[in-house]
Amino acid sequence: MIKVRIQLSEGAATPVTVLRQVVSQGRVLDLYSGLSAGILRQVVYGTARLGLFFTFEDMLKQRARRDGTTYGFLERASAGIAAGALGATIGNPAEVALIRMQSDGLLPASQRANYRSVFHALSSITRNEGVRGLWSGAYPTIIRAMAVNFGQLAFFSESKHQLTERTALSEQTKTVAASCIAGFFAAFFSLPFDFMKSRLQSQRKSADGAVRYKGMLDCFVKVSKDEGLLRFYRGFGTYFMRLAPHTVIALIVADNLNMRLR
Repeated sequence: MIKVRIQLSEGAATPVTVLRQVVSQGRVLDLYSGLSAGILRQVVYGTARLGLFFTFEDMLKQRARRDGTTYGFLERASAGIAAGALGATIGNPAEVALIRMQSDGLLPASQRANYRSVFHALSSITRNEGVRGLWSGAYPTIIRAMAVNFGQLAFFSESKHQLTERTALSEQTKTVAASCIAGFFAAFFSLPFDFMKSRLQSQRKSADGAVRYKGMLDCFVKVSKDEGLLRFYRGFGTYFMRLAPHTVIALIVADNLNMRLR
C-alpha cells in the first residue's frame, strides 16, 4: 500500500511520510487495504508465472539436449519473459482491483468507492466500466511482469547455475543466494514499469470521460517532463523491501517443490 501511495503522489512522499499520514488520520487498517486482492493476485498470477516458467524451462532444456546445443542465459530469459507475460494477462483483473483498493483512500470521501473486498471491487469495476475495465493498464502490467520475471526467474536460474558450476555450496545455500540476487534484479528492472502501471490503473475517468494519461508512452513523457526521470525510481527502497522477501520465499518454495516433483 505504501509503495502505491508513493507512486501516486506527485510530491516528495517517502515511506515515513505516508505512514505518518495514515496513522495521523486514524486509518491504520488502510495499511492492509487490498489484502484480499493481493492474495487473489498471488494465487492467480504467482501460480501461473512460476508454473509456466518451470514448464518452459524444461521444454527448452529438452530441446537443447535433442539439438546438441546449450541451455544458457538467453533461454532462461526467454522462459522468464514468456511466463511473466502470460501470467500477467491472466492476473490483470486482480491487479486492477488491488491498485484501486489501495488508492481509494487518497480520494475525497465523496468520491471513494469504499471497496469491501476484492470481489466487490471486481464487480464494481465491471458494473461501472464494463469487462474491459478489468484489463485497464494491461499493457504496462504485462511489460512490468516481463521485466520482473526477466530479473527474477532468469537471474535466479542463471545465478544458481553459476553457483553450482563455481562453488561447493549446499543446494539450500545456493537457492537462498540465487533468490537474493534475483530479488535485486527483479526490483531494478521492473520499478519504472511498475510506476507507470500504478499511475495508469489508478486513474479514473472525469465527468467528460477524459483521463490524464492516454497510455504508457504518454505517461512516460508527462512524468519525465513534469517530475523528472528519477521519479521512476523514487521509492526503490520500499519496492525492494516488498519484492525481495517475496522473491526469496517464493523461489525457495517453488525450487524445492520442483525438485521433489521431478
